[in-house]
Amino acid sequence: MRLGKRILASNTGQAVIAALVAAYIRLVHATTRWEWVNAEAGDRIIAAGETGVVCFWHGRLLMMPMAQRGNVPYAMLISGHRDGRFIARAVARFGIRAIVGSSTRGGAAAARECVSALNTGTIVCIAPDGPRGPRMRATAGAVEIARVAGKPLVPVAYSTTQRKVLGSWDRFLLALPFGRGVYVVGDPIAPPDVDDRAAVERVRQQLEDALNAVSAEADRLTGHTPVEPAPLAATAGALP
Repeated sequence: MRLGKRILASNTGQAVIAALVAAYIRLVHATTRWEWVNAEAGDRIIAAGETGVVCFWHGRLLMMPMAQRGNVPYAMLISGHRDGRFIARAVARFGIRAIVGSSTRGGAAAARECVSALNTGTIVCIAPDGPRGPRMRATAGAVEIARVAGKPLVPVAYSTTQRKVLGSWDRFLLALPFGRGVYVVGDPIAPPDVDDRAAVERVRQQLEDALNAVSAEADRLTGHTPVEPAPLAATAGALP
């Protein structure tokens, strides 16, 4: 096992790296001039005492812990593999609870936990193209969770002028300090009102289109060519 993997596999190594990542996120946030676009779309849900499923692409994960709004608890659906455990440690430093599960491990239990969290006052955050993609193509998991809980889906994206887009499968957006940034919030999407495959697919496509739209808008507002989704391919799985 290479040294980096050995470090990530250890509890101590994960804790140290998670602390460094959290410090970096705070540094970028503090040194970037942020703007919000259409934030009121999500704020209205919180003001009404409701919750929702906040969705963002996996490649836009880094600065999402700083997108929390309102005095409400947040949870994030995170896969149970090694990288997921590291992410859970990092987001915990921002008061975000991890709900562990994916389409390949612990999916049904995680979905039930998400529904329970939504129905007891917690906003749940999901990257519907994670943990393995295809990039910027939504699976149906977030839609199914929203349907069972009866809660809206809220698409969110961010971008910054100072950034590096990595060559990873998700085209991970590494925000850099000392720039200008924007969070773009899409209008809430109503969940399917029936347990019907066609209805779920209609909302899944609506969510995918909305996420790609807010991501492209965030990129354009910060002077970048929008990151493109992966070529169309069949998506499957009940959870991201």
